[in-house]
Amino acid sequence: MLKLLQFVFVATFAIAVSAAPHAAFADDQKSILVTGASTGIGRHLAETLAENGYHVYAGARKDKDLEALDAIDNITAVRLDVTKQDQIDAAVEMITDKGTGLYALVNNAGVGGGGQVVDTPVEDQTFVYNVNVEGVYRTTKAFAPLVIESKGRIVTTGSIAGTLSAFPGFSAYAGSKHWIEAFTDSFAAEMEPHGVTVSVVEPGNYKSNIRRSSVARRMEKTKATGSDVTEEMKKAYEATAERELSYKEPDEVSAAFMHALFDGNPLRRYVVVPNAEEQEWTIRTKVNELVQLNTWGPYSYSRDQLVEMLDEALAGDAPSE
Repeated sequence: MLKLLQFVFVATFAIAVSAAPHAAFADDQKSILVTGASTGIGRHLAETLAENGYHVYAGARKDKDLEALDAIDNITAVRLDVTKQDQIDAAVEMITDKGTGLYALVNNAGVGGGGQVVDTPVEDQTFVYNVNVEGVYRTTKAFAPLVIESKGRIVTTGSIAGTLSAFPGFSAYAGSKHWIEAFTDSFAAEMEPHGVTVSVVEPGNYKSNIRRSSVARRMEKTKATGSDVTEEMKKAYEATAERELSYKEPDEVSAAFMHALFDGNPLRRYVVVPNAEEQEWTIRTKVNELVQLNTWGPYSYSRDQLVEMLDEALAGDAPSE
């Protein structure tokens, strides 16, 4: 009878271990937390990291997304809404208790939306900033001690919208991404003494779910107020989906993240665009801003002086931030 009980215990234990692929981790396997990993760029990056042998803590909000992520080898799903401090704190506790350490944090969770200032309720603008600004701040603040302990990396998903001049109705989203640019520079200086590098990846138009989600939220808000979703709204969603699904897969975006996370000389900024037009658009915006900044006042620079500054920057001789 004793031998039978021993056999049952050993067999049960073996089944339990085989059914829990994330229960044990290699001592030298780097762990990376990716927020907003349910769809789009975050999901693509989480899968890329996992396929390359890294262990990923994949943040998501919905049960179906958590289940799907947990089914992937090398991925541990984490319930994480970056606007909720209790979930952030619980995620910190969970990762700490796992004993894997945290080599890197990827702040990817983000939303689109906003609208024209005069016509848009303040709460719509606030929603974008709660996720794209405060969410990044909350999550970084909470997980930074673990990354500092690993002397690792912190990378945030920005956008070329953080460089481009904002279109009408685009100020909330673009403004949040401009904030990420400032945050990256300031936080990089704060983390340098700790041996932690900080970068921002600035994608152009790649396939994701951010645009459809934005339109879908407007439709849900309309329903919640008791109003009917108009045919115009439905057509807008269909057009957005068609356009978004026509974009390239974000392979190049994940490649930039991999460089920022693991290369010996990570960059501060990675502009990743699917075509030459978006690259020119982005760079010309900065050139036009330079001209505007240099137009007014008694201390403007001549063309030759500006070219000299550019040559210094290209040679790597320009003063750092």
